[in-house]
Amino acid sequence: MAQPRGAEPGVTGLAEPHDHPVDPERVAHARARGLSADDAGRLAALLSLLADPVRSRILYALDEVEELCVGDLALALESTEDSVGYGLKILRTAGLVATRKQGRVVFYRLAPGFPEPLRHHCFRELVSMTRAAEEDDR
Repeated sequence: MAQPRGAEPGVTGLAEPHDHPVDPERVAHARARGLSADDAGRLAALLSLLADPVRSRILYALDEVEELCVGDLALALESTEDSVGYGLKILRTAGLVATRKQGRVVFYRLAPGFPEPLRHHCFRELVSMTRAAEEDDR
């Protein structure tokens, strides 16, 4: 086997080869319970919506206060109405927020059935984890 550039002679940095599967039961379980390629694509697309700071802050705010109009959300987030409005449009198209109209004012809220565990873990626990990781790096 050829050595990688800069490697010591006789040291490949690779584990000894072995037969697969090492653990057939776990492989079968992971295959049976894992995400299909289509579902993984759907999940990745959904998670990419949360990767935008304005959109994730919108969802967090709506979880805290139930509903707000675009202008009030912009004030709460200290952002522009344009960026909040665009974020809401994307979130509404994805089915993550719903609207209620009162006269000429449109109020936004989390969509019915928005999962509580997602709200709790994504909005609170994951933020706490990233804060703790930042503090550990200091």
